[in-house]
Amino acid sequence: MDKTMEQRLSVITLGVDDLAAMKQFYSEIIGWPTVAENKDIVFYTLNGFLFSLFGRTSLAKGAGLAPEGSGFRSFTLAYNVPTRQEVDHLFEELKKKNVHMLGEPQNTPFGGYFFYFTDPESNVLEVAYNPYIPLDEQGNVITHNSIDDL
Repeated sequence: MDKTMEQRLSVITLGVDDLAAMKQFYSEIIGWPTVAENKDIVFYTLNGFLFSLFGRTSLAKGAGLAPEGSGFRSFTLAYNVPTRQEVDHLFEELKKKNVHMLGEPQNTPFGGYFFYFTDPESNVLEVAYNPYIPLDEQGNVITHNSIDDL
């Protein structure tokens, strides 16, 4: 099968209502340094791609869509870690910073361990240990191992 596009992403942009509050959350609470920014957009370098914050109305307009809507946005952003202990550590660190947690860390039937929290605009983020998703030394996903046995 011919690929129209290579199997990769370059930038994930999150449309936000309050750029200053969201920048403060990701820069100061989460601890990610910005790599580029102006009055309209903020960029963070992640492992092999960029994550950006951009005005939701401007983002929708650029895509030719209406910015209205609320509730669950049909996506989550996951931050995978190599151990269950790291999940617990990050849960405690985020709680200390008064981050809105959506529940306690919990086990999965396949041996994983995770919790969810939200940023100031109710976007859902996950911290997870998944034994089927090995990470390299820098925390990059190597692959997703077979789940045929699940």
